[in-house]
Amino acid sequence: MNQGKPTRPKWWNRGPREAGPTGDFELQRPTAPTADEPPSPEAPTEPSTDYELAGPAEAPTGESAESAVPRGSEADGDAGLGRNGEAESSTPAEGAESASPPVDSVSEPAVASPAPAPESETGGDFELARPAEVSADLADTARQGEVEASAPAAVVPEGGSAPVEGPKPLHDPDPYSTPPYGEPGPWAPAPPVQHPAATSAPPGDPAASPWQNYDPWAAVPLQQTGTPVDDEVRRRRRVRRALVGGAVGLALVSGGVGGVVGAYVERNGDAGTVALPQAGKEPAGRAPDSVAAIAARALPSVVTLHVSGANESGTGTGFVLDDQGHILTNNHVVQPAGSSGDISVTFNDGDTAKATVVGRDTGYDLAVVKVSGVSDLKPMPLGNSDNVQVGDPVVAIGAPFDLSGTVTSGIISAKERPITAGGDSSDGSDVSYVDALQTDAPINPGNSGGPLLDSHARVIGINSAIRSADGSTDSGTGQSGSIGLGFAIPVNQAKRVAEELISSGKATHPVIGVTLDMNYTGDGARVAQKADGGGPAVSKAGPGDKAGIEAGDLITAVDGERVHSGEELIVRTRAHRPGDRLQLTVVRDGVPRTVTLVLGSSGGS
Repeated sequence: MNQGKPTRPKWWNRGPREAGPTGDFELQRPTAPTADEPPSPEAPTEPSTDYELAGPAEAPTGESAESAVPRGSEADGDAGLGRNGEAESSTPAEGAESASPPVDSVSEPAVASPAPAPESETGGDFELARPAEVSADLADTARQGEVEASAPAAVVPEGGSAPVEGPKPLHDPDPYSTPPYGEPGPWAPAPPVQHPAATSAPPGDPAASPWQNYDPWAAVPLQQTGTPVDDEVRRRRRVRRALVGGAVGLALVSGGVGGVVGAYVERNGDAGTVALPQAGKEPAGRAPDSVAAIAARALPSVVTLHVSGANESGTGTGFVLDDQGHILTNNHVVQPAGSSGDISVTFNDGDTAKATVVGRDTGYDLAVVKVSGVSDLKPMPLGNSDNVQVGDPVVAIGAPFDLSGTVTSGIISAKERPITAGGDSSDGSDVSYVDALQTDAPINPGNSGGPLLDSHARVIGINSAIRSADGSTDSGTGQSGSIGLGFAIPVNQAKRVAEELISSGKATHPVIGVTLDMNYTGDGARVAQKADGGGPAVSKAGPGDKAGIEAGDLITAVDGERVHSGEELIVRTRAHRPGDRLQLTVVRDGVPRTVTLVLGSSGGS
């Protein structure tokens, strides 16, 4: 700011000098031309905007305004000079008649009586003296419109004595020529930066200028963003913080990765163990007609029976008929218990209960037992075996070899298969004649009495027998395995028998009223000549007698379907209810004829 420039004493340190053109800085104003004098070509035609000397502030006491000496309008006491060393505009003082006297009225410098200097507003530490007289040169200069900034005139005390210097300032002169009051001078150094108050302007707003915090005289220079420039200490601190933060982040990441790896190793073994791809978990639901869905609906109704008697024991299967505790199974399953044996029923959920025989029938190989004190029973829905077609899918449930809840599946291989089972008694009273459904669903010992289900999880048959490898028909009492030839009692026949067993404890059998020759090897069923006891082969007043059947006749068809043996005729007859009407084809003396009869009834064993 002022480096290398010579300093000059300020006005308060300079003595009186003669007015006139000098080498010092001067402020001039153009003079207005008079009416008798043409305007000077050097003078501007427009009023200048330069500052003018101020007029007298107040007329001295006892003197007219014409003889008043002009004084500065500022409190700094610089006569005729305004701020920054420039001349101020002349303004009339309050109460004066004229802003300034006419120039041609000033002839001789007037001597003004000294007036008491006004006290300073801040306490009177510094007083300014008003000029007492104005020289003629100054008046001439004012007439020409050129006024030089000069030092104040000496104050003439009363009595006309020598001039006395005014009061000195209370501080040393400023080497930078800065006035003690007011604005800085033209060569003064810039004041310290005054930082503006913090604003809430968002980043990017023009109001939030990065230079608002710039301070060239600060101990640490600032960047454009307002943050201090990094030094060695700050750089080291920042590097240290970065290293510590990186170490903490690395520790956290390592811990997370270690946890994931540990969980994986714990679940799948160590890194050296072979991990094979595997399918994820799938929904448990299945299609309604699938084997899984059928089994899920049927298993709660299937039970396993453990039978023990005086001489033997066995295992079989059954299913719940109603909520009263009735369970349907095969006769040969409960037969080992006899009249004093023990029957235990185990349900699918593991509960067990004691059961008693309600009724059984050897001719149909069916029996009904009942459990007591059991709640929440789930009866098995019954289907219609007449609706079954060859090739329909079926599901068999049982306890083969005491493996309860075993599910197998297959199809209906054939319908109306005449089979006989049992027959251990010498009179053949324990022989079962069944017009069975054939299936290839695996049925083994222990499956007897279990349900054969259709695609809607309804019972269409009761698994009763299998064909053994030696060609015999096993009702489940032996230990031979399945070869894909299983037989089930049609549910329509089983339903009638079960209802009769629950109602009366016995089942009725439909009969023709004739005795058959079971040793006949030809095609068809031959009527015997005599009954087993020597009586007539055709019962008097029986259905056959009424239809005109005689001893020795050969029956070759039932309702138009061929029969090839006596067992097959019995099976076809027992497929009906007592009272049903049958149409038989009878051959006598080589001449076939058709007879119609109504089936009778006999008590079962």
